[in-house]
Amino acid sequence: MAGGSWEFEHGYAIRQHSHREDQLLFASQGVMTVQTNEGVWVVPPMRAVWIPAETAHGVSMSGRVSMRTLYFQPNLSSTLPRHCLVTNVSSLLRELILHACQLRTLRRRVAPERHVIELILDQLRLVDSVPVQLPEPHDSRARKLANLLRANPQEPRQLETLSIECGASKRTMQRLFADECGMSFSRWRQRARLIHGIQRLAEGQSVTNAALDAGYSTTSAFISMVRRQLGTTPTRYLGPADRRQL
Repeated sequence: MAGGSWEFEHGYAIRQHSHREDQLLFASQGVMTVQTNEGVWVVPPMRAVWIPAETAHGVSMSGRVSMRTLYFQPNLSSTLPRHCLVTNVSSLLRELILHACQLRTLRRRVAPERHVIELILDQLRLVDSVPVQLPEPHDSRARKLANLLRANPQEPRQLETLSIECGASKRTMQRLFADECGMSFSRWRQRARLIHGIQRLAEGQSVTNAALDAGYSTTSAFISMVRRQLGTTPTRYLGPADRRQL
């Protein structure tokens, strides 16, 4: 197992690439957005994203980001998920990640290092996933609509009008999002707005500005959605670890 530490400025983007190893990306500061062919995952502080080997992915930074990453040979992590997901990071797992990154390389034949590897894997098997994924539709018409709404979350037009613009009927578009994204169009749209709002907060915008920029009519509506989806308020979700409940 290997680890690494990097510091990035706001707006920095890592082009799409892949690794032969499984990867755990952790943000101790700032927000990372990971994009694959399957969807988009937002990774705020004290969360991590699991990226299986050979998964092509790009990473963009919202706010100043302190990135810590671990690489696992696939035979080490074969019992962990074979799809991307965002997880909570406990205080113990956080310290283990930071320790592993300081060591940079951990060897199973060295007992103290093997124990760290085993503890990290045990912690990863216990973590809960966080609903900050935005699935990517594959149909060209649905993808056109998804790109339109990601580029402009404030878009006020209803699905029927947007569907026609993208070359499909409302019913067809509803079916495409349900079949290809595993959620209704309305839920997908809500998730897209939520993710956009979180990214704007990470860039330093106020809750009010982030809410309006994400297409919410009021700040309270945005706060309510964050609480329903993530179990806490926006500022607590993005705040220092000692101010949040994990």
